[in-house]
Amino acid sequence: MRKVAIYGKGGIGKSTTTQNTVAGLAQMGRKVMVVGCDPKADSTRLLLGGLSQRSVLDTLREEGEDVELDNIRKKGYGDTWCVESGGPEPGVGCAGRGIITSINMLESLGAYDEREGLDYAFYDVLGDVVCGGFAMPIRDGKAEEIYIVVSGEMMAMYAANNICKGIGKYAQSGSVRLGGLICNSRAVDNEKEMIEELAKKIGTKMIYFVPRDNDVQRAEINRKTVLEWNDKVPQADAYRGLAKAIDENTNFVIPKPLAMEELEQLLMDFGLMADA
Repeated sequence: MRKVAIYGKGGIGKSTTTQNTVAGLAQMGRKVMVVGCDPKADSTRLLLGGLSQRSVLDTLREEGEDVELDNIRKKGYGDTWCVESGGPEPGVGCAGRGIITSINMLESLGAYDEREGLDYAFYDVLGDVVCGGFAMPIRDGKAEEIYIVVSGEMMAMYAANNICKGIGKYAQSGSVRLGGLICNSRAVDNEKEMIEELAKKIGTKMIYFVPRDNDVQRAEINRKTVLEWNDKVPQADAYRGLAKAIDENTNFVIPKPLAMEELEQLLMDFGLMADA
């Protein structure tokens, strides 16, 4: 079983990218479990057709420790398993604890056992936080492949570089590696070339370029992944291509994050920063 975590700047489209990629893997016949690691518990809603998914923490609060696996996971599109970690009550506790609690519970209930037949476990992780509970998937070896969703926007690239610093730290003592950058396009000038150059400098590759298309929003309005909503549109092919690229990827590295001066120079080289 391959254990994959998706990181990236908040608002970059991680959950949308993850769910559509998982739908593509499901169409390829892969058995996938998605674990949403955002306290908002909205990382699996497209796979579930917009249905409400009761989170692990909510289940524990309402039913106590005596829960079964089917109490905390739902079957989604393409027979994917969907789990939401959830978060603490507002103003109480650390949101990152939900991730730790959820993964530990899934392990104890046998969600990762061979009899489940999983090919992949995907973790959709909140924002660009790589410390505390939110770093748990890479810190404790729960995820071994990291993909960073990025765009040609300056702050998205800053976030990707910072995440690489976190991966590099934990890779020294564990098996976590970077699988590549996923460019979720924002239609920035020279975006594809810029992210390819960023990936090269970090020591990895841009594993896929996902074009910007309003069909993504149309599918989300219908509470579906693009592939379930209309798998004949070009954007569905893009997500199938991303799923295939991840499925066939064998290039996993310890990233070499850039110094701030190097990152700013790259941005200037591509014309994204005004002259002083």
